[in-house]
Amino acid sequence: MPNRLLMLLICGCVCCPKLDAATIIHAGRLIDGQNDEARKGVTIRVENGKIVSIADGFQEPATDDTVLDLKSFTVLPGLMDMHTHLMSQHSKDSYTERFFMEESDYALRSTVYARATLMAGFTTVRELGDNGINSVSLRKAITEGWVVGPRIFTAGKSLATTGGHADPTNALKGLYRRDAGPLEGVINGADDARKAVRQRYKDGADLIKLTATGGVLSLAASGQNPQFTDEELRAVVETAKDYNMIVAVHAHGAEGMKRAVLAGVDSIEHGTYMTDEIMELMKERGTWWVPTNMAGEWVAKKAEEPGYFPEVVRPKAAAIGPAIRATFARAYKAGVKIAFGTDSGVSTHGENAHEFELMVEGGMPPMKAIQSATREAARLLRIEDRLGTIEEKKVADIIAVEGDPLVNISAMRKVVFVMKEGEIFRKP
Repeated sequence: MPNRLLMLLICGCVCCPKLDAATIIHAGRLIDGQNDEARKGVTIRVENGKIVSIADGFQEPATDDTVLDLKSFTVLPGLMDMHTHLMSQHSKDSYTERFFMEESDYALRSTVYARATLMAGFTTVRELGDNGINSVSLRKAITEGWVVGPRIFTAGKSLATTGGHADPTNALKGLYRRDAGPLEGVINGADDARKAVRQRYKDGADLIKLTATGGVLSLAASGQNPQFTDEELRAVVETAKDYNMIVAVHAHGAEGMKRAVLAGVDSIEHGTYMTDEIMELMKERGTWWVPTNMAGEWVAKKAEEPGYFPEVVRPKAAAIGPAIRATFARAYKAGVKIAFGTDSGVSTHGENAHEFELMVEGGMPPMKAIQSATREAARLLRIEDRLGTIEEKKVADIIAVEGDPLVNISAMRKVVFVMKEGEIFRKP
C-alpha cells in the first residue's frame, strides 16, 4: 500500500504541471490607449504573452512571480507606426546605392533599423513599400526570433503606373532600363491592376500600397499629378477586398487623392494638398489619414542643403514640407480620422516619436496623439481585438517612458521599457 500511494503521488506531480509564473508590472501612471484619463498606481499581470488582469494599487506578487518596478514611469500600450520603410534610410547616396547594394545588404541593414524602431517603443509597424521581398523576409526573421524588431504588416512592393512615384525604373538609362509590369508592381489598366494585387498576395504581402500621385523623392518633375485612372483604382480596391487586404494610398495632390477616396481605399498617406471637399469625403466614407509630418519637416530641411537632393527633387521637397503641417491643423480640426505614421526611412529610424511633438504643435491634444498610435492605429489595421490598448486578454505589448507625456509630449522620446508579446526587450 505505501508503494501504491507513492506512485499515485508521483503520477499526480507529472500530470499536473506547475503553471508558468506571471510577470507583475507596478505602473506609476497608466495610459491604457482606451480611456481619456491616465490611472495612477496600477498593477498589470502578464502571463504567457497576454495581459490577464489590471488592478488599482500595487498588488502583492505570488512567490514565483517576477516584479517589474515601473512606479516612476508612465506605462502605455506598445506604439504603432502606420508608415515605415525599414529597408532604407535616406541619405545623399540613396539614389546611387542601388547600383552597389545586393539584396542581402539591404536585408542585413534593415535588421539594424528594425531594432532601433522596437527600442523606440514601436512594437508594430505598417511597412509601406520596398523591393518586394525585404520586408516579407524581415517579418519572418522577427517572427521566428532570429532578429529583434517590431511586428510587421507589409505591403511589399508599392503599386505604380508607368513613370509613377513607385516605378523602379524611373530615370534609369541604357542597360539598366527595362520595362516593368505587374510583377514589379507597375500597372497600366484594370487587368494589370488585378494581376499586381494578386502578385502581392502571392509574394506574402499583408496589404496593398499604391502611389496615386507623384512623390517628393522620386526622380520626376511632379509631386502632385494624379497617376491612376478611376478604373485602375477601382480594380485595385475590388481585388484587394477579395483577398481581405486593406489599401493604403500615397497621395499629395488633390485630384489623385479624391479619386482614391471615391474608389474606397482605407487610408491616405501624406495628404499634403487635401481640400475641404476631400476632408468631407473622407469623413463620410470612413477613410483614415496618416499625416507623416516628420517626413515633410525632414525633406524641407534637406532641401535647404545645396547638393543634397537632385535638382528635380529639391523644389518639390521645399514646397511640400511646410504644406503638410498646415494641412494637419485643418484636418484635425475638421474631424478627419487620424492614425499615427512617420514615413521613417525618409527620416531616421528610431526617432519616430518626434511625430507626436509635431502633432501636438498642430493642435492635437497629447492624449489624442498617443491614441492615434495605439487604439486608432489598431483599428486601421483591424487588429483592435488583439492590440492597441492595455486590456485583459490582449497581447502584452507594453512600454514605459520617463515623465508624463500628457504634460510634456516630448516624454514619448524617453522610452525606458519595451515588452512585446510578454517578452522584455528593454528595461530601466
